[in-house]
Amino acid sequence: MPTGDVPRRQRGFSYLAVLFLVALTAAGLAALGQAWSTAAQREKERELEFRGGEIARAIASYAKATPNPPQQYPKRLEDLLEDRRSFKPRHHLRRLYVDPFTGAADWVLMPDPGQPDAFGAVRSRSEQALLRQVAADGSAVHKARDLIFSARAVGATAAASAPADAASAASSPALAASIPTGP
Repeated sequence: MPTGDVPRRQRGFSYLAVLFLVALTAAGLAALGQAWSTAAQREKERELEFRGGEIARAIASYAKATPNPPQQYPKRLEDLLEDRRSFKPRHHLRRLYVDPFTGAADWVLMPDPGQPDAFGAVRSRSEQALLRQVAADGSAVHKARDLIFSARAVGATAAASAPADAASAASSPALAASIPTGP
């Protein structure tokens, strides 16, 4: 019985089996990586909606807390952290939220039509494509910057006598595809 000779037809079989196993493992890891990437993207999108919604609610709270009848919107994000327009400072926002797509608190401040020096909405600066292509109000969105978080949308859902166009644009609190131009 020869100890070092392997019959000619059995040569390379183990090598092919190992190559096949490596290929299967690589395919499985690629599928797992894709699933993980999709889950991370969905989490970023949920965080964007939450943080943008919190800022929109804080803007609406700031406007509602205006001491005089014409509502004023904030001029800077820091105004939401500490509102010193009255005797006792108010905190409409606990902290400056970081945009989950950019990693910084660099939100685009959208000017209010009635007060060009103040902002009534925010949006992300990110050009990253979204997995979900439809906003809560039914409008098409393709990138993170297409989602606009408006204080008017928040006020429209809370007010009983809100204009029809603002109420329909605010099917989700603080998430609107565009800023309603009505009062």
